[in-house]
Amino acid sequence: MGSPLTIEQIEELKAFSTPTISNAIELFHVRPPTEGFMRPGLICRYPDFPPIVGYAATATFAAQQPAARPSDPQAYYESVLAQPAPRISVAQDLDEEPIGALFGEVTATVHKALGCVGHITNGGVRDIDEVREIGFQLISSCVLVAHAYIHLEDFATPVQVGGVTVNPGDLLHADQHGFCIIPPEVAPHLAEACRSIEAAEQHSLMALARSSEFTVAEYVQARVEFTDRLTALSADFRRRIASQ
Repeated sequence: MGSPLTIEQIEELKAFSTPTISNAIELFHVRPPTEGFMRPGLICRYPDFPPIVGYAATATFAAQQPAARPSDPQAYYESVLAQPAPRISVAQDLDEEPIGALFGEVTATVHKALGCVGHITNGGVRDIDEVREIGFQLISSCVLVAHAYIHLEDFATPVQVGGVTVNPGDLLHADQHGFCIIPPEVAPHLAEACRSIEAAEQHSLMALARSSEFTVAEYVQARVEFTDRLTALSADFRRRIASQ
């Protein structure tokens, strides 16, 4: 993992949607365009909330059966605090079918005190209205009533959530669309890349599409120019990474 972003850099990234962040990451060619983002199956519980950005604090949990060994909550909380702030809890439900919610009002409040801004899980969550009130984002596969035999199985390990492997300390961007992982070498340049893409879209495509002068032929030509612009941007940002 590279050096943590500054608060100013985090705030810059929060100004963009997660799809825009994903588009911008593709400019750097650091991973295939089919990797690093959430697959279908999870739902953002507060789609009206602004995007969140944070470093992953990971855990696995289960609730179908009682814990086989005593838990160590202090060690888990310290593992959360070991990640740079802000933090996002990412927890993998190991049960075959979710039955118990790890996060509700109390757990969300505690994790907010630990510097977390949201929770992402392939399992369930509860206390939807109460958690909304504290401004804490939830992304989950379902909403549940009970906590059942809820307990942590492990923490500070890689987890599988939303079809993605999330490692402790991964930088995540999430909003109503889902989440993606921001590669560390890309992170310092990503806000600028987002601005560049948005400017190119507005100038080359959107202005024409909204114009009374719009024609298919002109739009096809604009698409060519837009693609050329993205190619040039990509080359520039890849040079920056290579020189780091």
